[in-house]
Amino acid sequence: MQCEDPQTGLRALIAVHSTKLGPSLGGCRRWSYDDVADAITDVLRLSKAMSYKHAIAGTGRGGGKAVILGDSSSDKTPALMKCFGQFVDSLGGRYITAEDVGMSVKDMLFVSETTQHVSGLPIEHGGSGDPSTMTAFGVYCGILAALAWNQGLGKNDSCNRSVVKNRVIAVQGLGHVGMDLCRQLHESGAKLIVTDIDPNRVAQACDQFNATANSPHEILAVPADVFAPCALGCVLTSVSIPQLQAPIVAGAANNQLGADEDGALLHRRNVLYAPDFVINAGGIINIANEQPTYDVDKAKAQTRKISETLWQIFDSSKKLDRPTSAVANELARHRLERNRP
Repeated sequence: MQCEDPQTGLRALIAVHSTKLGPSLGGCRRWSYDDVADAITDVLRLSKAMSYKHAIAGTGRGGGKAVILGDSSSDKTPALMKCFGQFVDSLGGRYITAEDVGMSVKDMLFVSETTQHVSGLPIEHGGSGDPSTMTAFGVYCGILAALAWNQGLGKNDSCNRSVVKNRVIAVQGLGHVGMDLCRQLHESGAKLIVTDIDPNRVAQACDQFNATANSPHEILAVPADVFAPCALGCVLTSVSIPQLQAPIVAGAANNQLGADEDGALLHRRNVLYAPDFVINAGGIINIANEQPTYDVDKAKAQTRKISETLWQIFDSSKKLDRPTSAVANELARHRLERNRP
């Protein structure tokens, strides 16, 4: 769905990939795309990933996504947000929006003035607040599982904090999720190498978490135990993968693979890849638990199960000698075809 309003300057796209498991639920991101074609490609890929993410996480929701074209640091007026909400409302509940890159909980409040089909509102307004902390927690659990798997430990150790102590984690991207992931890893004794296009965020991570700064262009080639991509997608390609110096890729970014073939390339190089739509599902698990009454303990317990799901995927990948990305995609498609969460 193309959404345009000359008066507010709104230029947005809403993509509903699937409602088989329930109404589609996915965040709205604000980003400066080179052209509309890039925005269309992004929103379509993101909405499909959301379908798979919900299917794997068992939230009872379908996949959808929205993008608003423009600079997130400007031109994001209350009038524009309310206008976007009207377009969301016109879909009659087939799409439920929420916060994503370049958006905030405050923005969602303005959206909620023109539609009830919005999640991730502040707790005092009946929502669950900023979902980034739960997303980061899910990624943290996934990193523990991947480290435990690579160390040859048992499934019961997949949530053991000690496996990350003194391990080197290279974090690419220090937005809300990336920064909170750094906090959780630091508190568990990990050694952090960080990068971001914003030098102030890098300085903050170095100061608060005793992290080491690195260049955005060199982070993939840094020797580390885990590479955690937490910025935008398409970071793992036939060009970048040969540069990887980490045996594990586990991060929060959506659509990390440039193409399906890149999952196979990681597998051939014996890089353990935690499929993005599995490991970063904490946020959507969180907002899917808002109704009828938000229960943070229930949301956290379900998010913790991400480590179990990843363990299952890692195990199947080894037994079948197939890329983890292919195993996860097949599992998600199976659940969608069976029409059950």
